[in-house]
Amino acid sequence: MKIALNNVGRRFNKEWIFRGISAEFVSGDSYAILGPNGSGKSTLLSVLTGSLSPSEGDITFSNTKEIAIEDVYKHISLAAPYLELVETFTLKEIINFHFKFKDFAAGVDEKSLIGILGLEKSANKEIKYFSSGMKQRTKLALACCSNSPILFLDEPTSNLDVQGVNWYRELIENFTKDRLTIIGSNQIQEYEFCGNFMQITDFK
Repeated sequence: MKIALNNVGRRFNKEWIFRGISAEFVSGDSYAILGPNGSGKSTLLSVLTGSLSPSEGDITFSNTKEIAIEDVYKHISLAAPYLELVETFTLKEIINFHFKFKDFAAGVDEKSLIGILGLEKSANKEIKYFSSGMKQRTKLALACCSNSPILFLDEPTSNLDVQGVNWYRELIENFTKDRLTIIGSNQIQEYEFCGNFMQITDFK
């Protein structure tokens, strides 16, 4: 998989969030998009996922051939603080719902995913009764344990304690090999494994 940006910019009203980004993101590599809060990281991720169109420039998605923008969602998984879980679902129900649209990663099923989360005792508990850390773990596990070739994580350790951050590192180690992984972050613990870095403030 490859995502290619050619002189991409995005603005809201008359204010440019970023401009002049030309870059390639390819499978097997991991990328960190860095910058302070409010700098445009999440906006760039939205452009990279195909959910937001650039205001200028071009973006292409390709595998062996170019992928139509309306089909990009089939190839990606995303975990972000602003994406909410269905609170009235139990953990089992949210897993079953998610994997109606995605396939499990190799070697993973509902039971093992609950084990990866360490939430066996909460399998039949409604999400609304989960702590913020449990919800964040669930978002990350759903994204990482899908077999999609592109993985997007925005501020992945939000609401995670020290134990949760260690759990996140293990999840990344086990489920990002050969994928295209892109992380929006301003916390080194979230992107220390990445091999490529982009400062969003360089494109203001």
